[in-house]
Amino acid sequence: MDEVKLLDRMDLKFVFHIHQLPVVLSSAAEYYKALTIDNKRFARYETHYFDTDDYELYTLHHNGRENRHKVRMRSYVDSDLHFFEIKFKSNKGRTIKQRVRLCEPDLKIEGEARQLLEEVTDIPPDSLKEAIRIDYNRITLVNNELTERLTIDFDMKYYIDGKVYGLPELVIAEVKQDKNGKSPFYHIMQTLRIQETSLSKYSFGIASYVGSVKKNNFKTKMLYVKKLCNS
Repeated sequence: MDEVKLLDRMDLKFVFHIHQLPVVLSSAAEYYKALTIDNKRFARYETHYFDTDDYELYTLHHNGRENRHKVRMRSYVDSDLHFFEIKFKSNKGRTIKQRVRLCEPDLKIEGEARQLLEEVTDIPPDSLKEAIRIDYNRITLVNNELTERLTIDFDMKYYIDGKVYGLPELVIAEVKQDKNGKSPFYHIMQTLRIQETSLSKYSFGIASYVGSVKKNNFKTKMLYVKKLCNS
């Protein structure tokens, strides 16, 4: 895993129904190895996303702004590891992630987390608060050549304003490479007629469960996910 951290990468995302997951994994077995920790081949993730009171970071994504950031605190539940992370989406289509390790989960942006935020963004730390929490399970695969990482997220739960929304039918798979190349997973998706769909878990959650935000540019994807989950 250390050889394929890919904190500066190109991404491809695919969305499909959980009923297709067994055939997807079976098809991928020839080309990928599965990360296994304590005999478990999936891990639990808990992620808290930060935004301003008026959802400025979400709105920049909705409006198609390039060179934008996401700010979050992520816990790897089974490993008891916690990180404050900043993701930058460049106008070249690259995703660049920077992070600092935390001793424990912390929704206050202070210390090294505050320093990182001030160094790499112009976002005032005190303007941010928790906007939504997203929990899910993740399967992590690495290709045999150690040049590609593939994450498969499922059993998503969204926590916002004291309510919980579950999407047990939805699977989001993401191919992560140094540069876009010939990914076996891309060909698996073509064979199964699963189309590439760029879906942000954070933006989807805010668009779906916050009534006051703009969402016109995400409606097509929201309808697609709704149709997929009801199929």
